[in-house]
Amino acid sequence: MTRDSRESLFISDLHLAPERPATIALLLGFLGGRAREAERLFILGDLFETWIGDDDDAPTYVEIRAALRELVAAGTRCALMHGNRDFLIGRGFCSDTGCQLLKDPAVLQLGQERILLMHGDLLCTDDIPYQRFRRRIRNPLVIWLFRRKSLASRRAIAANYRRKSGAATSEKSQVIMDANEDTVTRYLSRYDATRLIHGHTHRPGDHSMDLGGKTAHRHVLAEWHENAAEALAHREDAWYREPIV
Repeated sequence: MTRDSRESLFISDLHLAPERPATIALLLGFLGGRAREAERLFILGDLFETWIGDDDDAPTYVEIRAALRELVAAGTRCALMHGNRDFLIGRGFCSDTGCQLLKDPAVLQLGQERILLMHGDLLCTDDIPYQRFRRRIRNPLVIWLFRRKSLASRRAIAANYRRKSGAATSEKSQVIMDANEDTVTRYLSRYDATRLIHGHTHRPGDHSMDLGGKTAHRHVLAEWHENAAEALAHREDAWYREPIV
């Protein structure tokens, strides 16, 4: 297998869980094959449907961590970002896998271009209830208290949260849950970037906009399903989408 030292791959929103074995199989095949051809892999949030702590010893998660560790050992650098589902990924996970944990937002320099990487939920500012919930649930005290609970308690809390989250999402309009264009512009300007890559909204697409006389680009990553997955790739100043099979 030949590695392209100039290629970067971007994925997000895999929502891996034990009850989604086909999606997990897609990822394992990707990590053992196509991802090893690239210099870098960026996972921009929601790798997992839920993450209750780095001490979760469910066999499914052990297998995924091993595959990430083998990818890094094979020479592909892997960086991941918290999503709204797996923001409890911590130093233990990164130490075990060799992955780098990115802040949200993070700036990536590719050649002469500054690229802004985000999970994407911070862009959905029209969804005011979610933004309030996000601030509350990410409070360091709330996280500390949650991590002190037993694995069984955390699993039960996470399962209940998933049920409530699904019900709440079904009642919201797609417009409210999409990225706000003014917010997108503000983030690009704040970080002096001309390209934004994010996931979260499950609305894959490539968009262009005027940013103070310059053309800026926004790439929305696709959600992974059991029979459909996609990566955004960059190589030699070209951007393209590639199906994962």
